[in-house]
Amino acid sequence: MANPCLSNRRMVTALVGAAIVLLCAIGHAADPIKVGVVGVHSGELAPYGISGLRGVELAVKQINAQGGLLGRPFERIVEDDLCKPKEAAIIATKLIVQDVHAVIGHICSGATLAALEIYKEARVVVISPSATNPALTRSGRYPNFFRTIAPDDEQARVQVEFTLDVLKKKNVAVLHDKGVYGKGLAEYVKAFLERSDQGNIALYEGIPPAMIDYSMLANKIKRSKADAVIFGGYHPAAAKLLTQMRKMRLKAVFVSGDGIKDDSFINMAGEYAEGVYATAPTDTSHLPSAAAATKAHYREYGEAPGAFFLTAHAATLALANAINKAGSTDPGGVSHALKTEHVETPLGNIIFNHHGDVVGVSFVVYQVQNGRFVELP
Repeated sequence: MANPCLSNRRMVTALVGAAIVLLCAIGHAADPIKVGVVGVHSGELAPYGISGLRGVELAVKQINAQGGLLGRPFERIVEDDLCKPKEAAIIATKLIVQDVHAVIGHICSGATLAALEIYKEARVVVISPSATNPALTRSGRYPNFFRTIAPDDEQARVQVEFTLDVLKKKNVAVLHDKGVYGKGLAEYVKAFLERSDQGNIALYEGIPPAMIDYSMLANKIKRSKADAVIFGGYHPAAAKLLTQMRKMRLKAVFVSGDGIKDDSFINMAGEYAEGVYATAPTDTSHLPSAAAATKAHYREYGEAPGAFFLTAHAATLALANAINKAGSTDPGGVSHALKTEHVETPLGNIIFNHHGDVVGVSFVVYQVQNGRFVELP
């Protein structure tokens, strides 16, 4: 005959064991999927990073309201890299130590490049909403890197064709701020101009990062007889250069890229911003998903979205879709899903090519008209 006390102990032990297994399973299922959100959130370039941060924030709220990912909450870990390569590398290491499953960022191309060397070793999937330097994808060094914005060779081509064919300007000064983004964009502009039989490079020069007085550079532009300036870089240097040019009554048209396509440039340049041209991603505000995201931004923050709100929102939705399709956070599975599965976003129904570049997203030209950037037909 079995000992009833022994049987009871076995039953209790079995029940306790089952309870522990169940609690562990529940605990594991509830563990968050952690995504690092990295960009420049302070200083002169903060508007770009904050616009991206808000894009991720609202997308994460939307995803968690729908039950999260794989039954787990989607959690942001926010970091400010100041748009500086050294700081970006430190933050990348910090995020890896925290076992993030993916990263949305970085904002600036130079910071992104520095961080990718760290993420590469840990096979972390990274999606940038704004880093446009072509080598980030084309070099083949970073197979887990993606972006929801077109690369700078496309942006440079649009700038040159618009300047030569539409504006009918032929004598072009090509300037840059010596950064990875600005210099890279300017080099592509220079290459396109050199291949063209219509344009002439009147001046090619980089601006020292700590430059305060832009009068000497403005004088060089004047002596070059340039009828157009194409500038690669961000809005602080662009606004200062433009202001100095206009104060010297230089009438050369001013063309730049997505690094100035923000209200911060207009606020900084004031009246001189009027008429300036800038290339940036196509306006998709007419799409239902973009309209809904923009409406949510107004409701949450009480103002219009910034430059990279929609590209960051799209990056987050693309990442979430890839994790769901892969059925895990495994970097290989997520990368494969990003390249093989379409997803509906505020940029449209997107997918990524084998390089990691988003398909179907391009650059168009905007002009400052009556104090705001307007997409040209």
